[in-house]
Amino acid sequence: MGQRWRDSMTTNIQFELPSAQALVSASESPDETLTESRVAAARDEVGLPLTRVVAPQGWQPVNFRELWGFRELLYFFAWRDVKVRYKQTLLGASWAVLQPAMMMIVFTIFFGRLAKVPAGPLPYPLFVYMGLLPWTFFATAIANAGNSVVGSERLITKVYFPRLSIPFASVGAAIVDFFIAFILMIILMIVYGVAPGARMLAVVPIVLCISLMAAGVGTFMAALNVAYRDFRYVIPFMVQVWLFATPTIYMQPERSVGRLTGINLLMSLNPMTGLVAAFRAACSGGSLPWTQLGGSAFLSAAVFFAGCLYFRRMERHFADII
Repeated sequence: MGQRWRDSMTTNIQFELPSAQALVSASESPDETLTESRVAAARDEVGLPLTRVVAPQGWQPVNFRELWGFRELLYFFAWRDVKVRYKQTLLGASWAVLQPAMMMIVFTIFFGRLAKVPAGPLPYPLFVYMGLLPWTFFATAIANAGNSVVGSERLITKVYFPRLSIPFASVGAAIVDFFIAFILMIILMIVYGVAPGARMLAVVPIVLCISLMAAGVGTFMAALNVAYRDFRYVIPFMVQVWLFATPTIYMQPERSVGRLTGINLLMSLNPMTGLVAAFRAACSGGSLPWTQLGGSAFLSAAVFFAGCLYFRRMERHFADII
């Protein structure tokens, strides 16, 4: 009985494999492009699904649909960066507060007490911290995003996933530090008796614009860092110069009537100028600089799409040169 059953199974189960000629006809040289009709004919002749994987050529737009499909991966990348940053640390998440707090103390001593830099109606420590908080988030985001692709070398060379999710996750991890440091700003506002008011709700879109700006610069630097490894030394220097070119620890000079002075013109080209000023005004209850904020938001969106386009153009070479 058992022998007859095994014989019947051996007789009935048959596998129809494609012929060698069919496989050869379905395999074209890498330089030759298959037309739709030839792809359909090869699929019918072989009898198996035919999938052709081709590296993107030229400038490619951002595939938001694909990024949304991998949103869970983006979340786990961001959570991984947060855990790695605070793993085996003595103070843990307190480092997110200590960095802007120590900078606030140093700038208060040298600029507030010695140089007597004006801060308007705000106490100088609170004035500085309100400027350093968004800037620290921006600087941390572009520094982490700029080195993120090189740090994920083993992952990139083994599996496929949207490469943009790596620098985007680094920006998302920096947002966690921002909200932790935001608690200290609330405490300082209570100590100095500064009421936030309803304008503080504008912090959400302002932080979104800063995130777009950081993602654009970070993705651009990440692509350059893969091709030219010395860019890892350029990023810290660029961040330091950019800090003093942004009115974080000093007030922006007043504009001349009917025209822009030279320094105001340069500051207007810096998108972080309007974002930092708008963040400080929203937190302190002052009037928002809508013109500067609108210009900075436009520049942030432009930098974001430009950085992502360059990243998408270069990402097909990442696995070869990383």
